[in-house]
Amino acid sequence: MTLTLDLQIASRAKDIPARADFLRWAGAALAGRRKKTALTVRVVGAPESRGLNATYRGKDRPTNVLSFPFQAPPGIEPPPLLGDLVICASVVNREARSQGKAAEAHWAHMVVHGVLHLLGYDHRDDEEAAVMEGLEKRVLAGLHFPDPYDSD
Repeated sequence: MTLTLDLQIASRAKDIPARADFLRWAGAALAGRRKKTALTVRVVGAPESRGLNATYRGKDRPTNVLSFPFQAPPGIEPPPLLGDLVICASVVNREARSQGKAAEAHWAHMVVHGVLHLLGYDHRDDEEAAVMEGLEKRVLAGLHFPDPYDSD
């Protein structure tokens, strides 16, 4: 699988994972699902996340990850561009601390979760959630991370 990653760091956070981590996590989520793809991951601060979340989801607060799938105009052959992920560093790090999770594991979960959204998976109802969460668990286990939904 060939993955081209455009990593944009627009946050002052000091504890943002390395480019190689983002590539590994996204690649694991894409394995067996895409042969060649391009992806943008933009790591932002709370103000940018809040603005995007308000504009696109109607929620006036920052959020951990937003997914923006690329859609080619009608009649245009789509390029390998999958879409964009916008990840809020402060929210991800705060959630990891409050949930007692390793920051790296939570970052990996947000990337995998976001990539699966870009691939069309969702969790709007219980059936969709079960499918998506099962995929997340398997991908993360393959990366040697614990079940992100285990509350123990």
